[in-house]
Amino acid sequence: MINSEFRYAHHPKDVKNYTTEEMREHFLINDLFQNDEIKLVYSMYDRLIVGSVFPVSKALKLEPTDDLKAEYFLERRELGIINVGEKGKVIVDGTVFELGNKEALYVGKGNKEVIFEKDGTGQPYFYINSAPAHKTYPTKKVTKHEAEIVELGETKYSNKRIINKLIVNSVLETCQLQMGMTELQEGSVWNTMPAHTHERRMEAYFYFDLEKGQSISHFMGQPDETRHIFMKNREAVLSPEWSIHSGAGTSNYTFIWGMAGENLDYSDMDGIKTDELK
Repeated sequence: MINSEFRYAHHPKDVKNYTTEEMREHFLINDLFQNDEIKLVYSMYDRLIVGSVFPVSKALKLEPTDDLKAEYFLERRELGIINVGEKGKVIVDGTVFELGNKEALYVGKGNKEVIFEKDGTGQPYFYINSAPAHKTYPTKKVTKHEAEIVELGETKYSNKRIINKLIVNSVLETCQLQMGMTELQEGSVWNTMPAHTHERRMEAYFYFDLEKGQSISHFMGQPDETRHIFMKNREAVLSPEWSIHSGAGTSNYTFIWGMAGENLDYSDMDGIKTDELK
């Protein structure tokens, strides 16, 4: 079963007037990982698709939705997959890729069949991002050992974290999709702080590894007029190109960032001083 929805882009002046309910309706992506379901959210921010695949009692095949108007899902798209659960399998045009916890798979444009399965008795949680593609690049698995790893932050500022760049241009070639995973260390709760924006690409965050009963407050909006959305474990949020994207949890956690747009330079961003946020 595929559950899909479509979301428009928003002007920052309009967002300033949104209620809490409207902010959550337009930017929060919840109810991910429903039994034997593929959930897809097609966003008009760089046409990124954010979704989940949760095969519990049967294999699930990624099919095109009406929004794509395509013969098959990857006819004009590329796909990034990160497994945040136990060991699972992704079968791409007959080739089997085993994905363990926090391992990634890039699937290039033109592959006609993508199937998700359990591998044994464990339960995989497949988180996916997909963006339009103009060229076919090879399908490739990326483990944490193959990722580009950067350590940032300081304990005194509660933002000590490890950034795992998994599907990025310095690790493998893509058209525009970039994905990675940031792990907050124990005692640290702030991500992407100091904050920044990047006008040439949008971003989506997926939060997980959050203790039961805890919460994350995700901050977004223009730097001089921010808003926040309280989020639970295994929820995602869309971040427009004009918006900051930062968060603080009531405990440490991990999050996956996914980006699409015309720029593949990870360091291309406009920093904002923490004491200038409003």
